[in-house]
Amino acid sequence: MADQNANKASRRRRSSSILQVYHEPQETVDQLSAWTIHLVIIIGLKILYDIVPGVSQETSWTMVNITYMVASYIMFHYVRGIPFEFNAGAFDNLNMWEQIDDGAQYTPAKKFLLSVPIVLFLLSTHYTHYDLAYFTINFMACLAVIIPKLPVSHRVRIGLFSDDVPEE
Repeated sequence: MADQNANKASRRRRSSSILQVYHEPQETVDQLSAWTIHLVIIIGLKILYDIVPGVSQETSWTMVNITYMVASYIMFHYVRGIPFEFNAGAFDNLNMWEQIDDGAQYTPAKKFLLSVPIVLFLLSTHYTHYDLAYFTINFMACLAVIIPKLPVSHRVRIGLFSDDVPEE
C-alpha cells in the first residue's frame, strides 16, 4: 500500500489543458548590446545627416532610413556564409538571417530585427509629414528589407545582383 502511494506521489500529473505555456529565454548581455548598437547606429546616422548643410529634416530622416535599410539588407540578406573556416562550409549557402538562432522563426532576436525597420519607417514617415514622395521612397526601402525576413522568404534566392547562374 505504501509503495502504491509512493508511485502515485512520484508520477507527474498530466495537464488536461490544450494550452501549452512557453517561456521565452532571458536576453543575455551580448544580445542586449547587439540590440543597442542598432539604436546607436540610427542615432549616429541622424546626427551625421543633420550636420550636413542644406539637408532638411525630411531628407535627413529619409536618408537615415535608406542608409539603415541598405546596410541591413547587405549584412543580413545579401552576404552568404561566415568569415570563419572551422565549420567545413556548412553555412556557405546561408545568409546571416538564416543562420540566426539556427533558422528558427520569431525568436526574440528576429522579432527585434524585424521591428527596427518598421519603427524606423514609421518615424521617417511621421517626420516627413506624410509627404507622398518621401513616403513612397521610405516604404519601398522598408519592403525591400522586410520581405526577405518573412518565413515565406526563408532560403529563397532572387538573383538580381548575384554571380550564381544555374548551369544548364
